Amino acid sequence: MKKGFEHYFTDQKLPPRTVKTVRFDLKNGHQYIFKSPEGVFAYGKVDRASAILVENCVVFAGNRVLDIGSGFGMVGITLKREYPDIFLFMSDVNTRAVTFSKINARDNNVQADVRKGDLYEPWKDMEFDVILSNPPMAAGKSVWERIVLEAPTHLALGGSLQIVAFHNKGGSRIEGIMKQVFGNCTTLVKSGGIRVYLSRKA
Repeated sequence: MKKGFEHYFTDQKLPPRTVKTVRFDLKNGHQYIFKSPEGVFAYGKVDRASAILVENCVVFAGNRVLDIGSGFGMVGITLKREYPDIFLFMSDVNTRAVTFSKINARDNNVQADVRKGDLYEPWKDMEFDVILSNPPMAAGKSVWERIVLEAPTHLALGGSLQIVAFHNKGGSRIEGIMKQVFGNCTTLVKSGGIRVYLSRKA
């Protein structure tokens, strides 16, 4: 794990010293406001890769959507506002992230099942139609690889895993593992080195 990044991917139980307000503007003109606490990924900003994932992911009404490693909840909450008929689930290993996912869901009038735990641990015996992730590359291969390897167990038949990553900073390796695990992988978008990959459970 890269030095300086450990706190994003470990438990943060103490209240943050500072919380910033960030605004997310979608291309359709819709605007959303979030509270972003220190010690949580993308503190004080909307992460570009996460924004690209929101703008380009594939979800449909009635889908059970899991935002895994939700941070302060920007991806899942925005999608729930844009697609109110989906069922939203979010989780993170970081207590502070879970707390602010709940706060931001409340502030944006969104219903979501938000749980704390390591990757899929909070979702034993549950299946989803869509699993979304901006994986924590800095946490190491053992973490982001598990997101792919364990996804089929938690996907319904025909469900999809959709991951955003920088292609030249680990994304190509994620793409390769997705192809191995699922037998398929489609690139939904290419944007300045960032890719959104989709694999579907056949």
